[in-house]
Amino acid sequence: MICVNKQAPFSYYIEDKFEAGIVLQGTEVKALREGRANLKESFARVKDNEIVLYDCHISPYSHGNQLNHDPIRPRKLLLHRREIKRLIGKVSERGYTLVPLALYFKDGKAKLELGLGKGKKLHDKREVMKERDAKREVERAFKQHQR
Repeated sequence: MICVNKQAPFSYYIEDKFEAGIVLQGTEVKALREGRANLKESFARVKDNEIVLYDCHISPYSHGNQLNHDPIRPRKLLLHRREIKRLIGKVSERGYTLVPLALYFKDGKAKLELGLGKGKKLHDKREVMKERDAKREVERAFKQHQR
């Protein structure tokens, strides 16, 4: 696992997940192997019947030269045609968006886990925070009780 977007499940209801390949340059692959990537502000959009990843920050390779890559360039995602058509249909509906969830290597190739999500409202986020705090308190009390 190279990096995970921890903010995505908090901000979106993830309804479906897809595994997509990424079109990368050589120095980007080397930088990913160093673990130098960030998905925090990234998102995916449909452009000319293709899915493109925007604002995914892959830091320049440490041993690169002047031919190093642009850290936040748009990157094309590789999906099957039927998956792209399905995603285009869903994204055209109101409220759905494509959210990158995780970036990892599989069989030597960089893969991106892409989620089809619907944005949460502020009160939904507060509810999630309350549940998380309550769970933490229960675990803390249980741990104290066992001592």
